[in-house]
Amino acid sequence: MFSPSLEAFLDRTRGKRIVFTNGCFDILHRGHVSYLAEARRLGDFLVVGVNSDASVKRLKGPERPINNETDRSYVLGQLKSVDHVEIFTEDTPLSLILAVRPMILVKGGDWKIDQIVGAREVISSGGEVFSLNFVDGYSTTSIISKIQHS
Repeated sequence: MFSPSLEAFLDRTRGKRIVFTNGCFDILHRGHVSYLAEARRLGDFLVVGVNSDASVKRLKGPERPINNETDRSYVLGQLKSVDHVEIFTEDTPLSLILAVRPMILVKGGDWKIDQIVGAREVISSGGEVFSLNFVDGYSTTSIISKIQHS
């Protein structure tokens, strides 16, 4: 179901504190980078689940994503805070979260903990869930709007 590289990564990191987050990360911006760095500081390794192109279209509309899943994953994987990137095809990352079994699950500050997919499962297995700082003024939607109106 997931890439062989995920299985190899999980084998190498067994016993370490894995942090998990997810998102579309369509146009990477300062808010994303700041958030991912903060997430990485919470554990030993950071795994990022990236919505597939089909999933982004269902969630954001037919004009999205701007960048395809391969490019979005590649760019994220080049950040020093990110240890592994995995594309998921569902609308939520629950099956990926269950496969990774992170000790820490995070989302951006615009998410309440009780809204975070996988929170119940992570907490019930002894993990923690955090809603991290939100950097105001940065969003893919606002970048797209700025480009369209310039």
